[in-house]
Amino acid sequence: MVLVLAEHQNGKLKKAAYEAVYYASQTAKVLGTDCAALVLGEASDLEKLGNYGATKVLQLADASLNQFDSQVYTAVIAQVIEQQSAQAFILNHSSTGKSLLGRLAARFEAGSVAGVNSIPTHEGGTFKVQKLVFSGKAIATFEVKSELKLLSLMGNAIQPQATEDTAAVESISVDVPESKLSVKSLDTIDGEVPLPEAELVVSAGRGMKGPENWGIIEDLANILGATTACSRPVADVGWRPHHEHVGQTGVAIRPNLYIAAGISGAIQHLAGVNGSKVIVVINKDPEAPFFKAADYGVVGDLFEVVPRLNEALKAHKEG
Repeated sequence: MVLVLAEHQNGKLKKAAYEAVYYASQTAKVLGTDCAALVLGEASDLEKLGNYGATKVLQLADASLNQFDSQVYTAVIAQVIEQQSAQAFILNHSSTGKSLLGRLAARFEAGSVAGVNSIPTHEGGTFKVQKLVFSGKAIATFEVKSELKLLSLMGNAIQPQATEDTAAVESISVDVPESKLSVKSLDTIDGEVPLPEAELVVSAGRGMKGPENWGIIEDLANILGATTACSRPVADVGWRPHHEHVGQTGVAIRPNLYIAAGISGAIQHLAGVNGSKVIVVINKDPEAPFFKAADYGVVGDLFEVVPRLNEALKAHKEG
């Protein structure tokens, strides 16, 4: 069996959960087995995971698991892996997945690959999977020889295909250790798609000259239904919140469309966005490094280009 953790927030499944379940179902086909989704804590509409290939959903609806604790989750997941005799365990390459992958690998002395971006192969009994390395400049193939395979899936790496199938939800029971952590407060960002899950992202940098000019970027994002982002210098000086910082030292994203205005394209920024399907760069400097990575480029003053782009998009939508 291939087991996959389906992440949720406030009782609702994340977009990333459907990607992970679909990926796990395809991995299960490669291994000639079934796919089961694991849900820890209280969540609804779990039958929908069957749309993406889960043959069943295993839920441990313990309210204490609504709040993530890597030590507790590791202990619980390890028990479920053993109960189900799982051949592989799939996670999202999210903050949750990153916290769990190494712990589980150490506990089971199992091979793990973080941030995979392709369906594994299993030819001749050899399990192989690929991921991007060297800031996306090369593709590495890893062979996992351990009995249990542990993989984390890079966000937006594959497009899940939905069906009309549903999955039965089964309650499971394992020992849940008491958490050693006490959460005093929790601040969350509501009303927008989180950057790791966003399919459309509009970003800007120091070329904006100041936070008071950000309205045209927000207008563009609103028209497209996109999430806003920024470069590190912008977040460091407080023009934009730090959760919008994308790049090697910020959030790594893989949207279908990434629009960058007034960003030169330093290697640290490119490392976090070069997995984007399409990159559009707007910069008045024709020698900006970002143009080398762009699919489309506009050489011009962003304060002229972006408002005109907004007007054209509005006219297109109204038409």
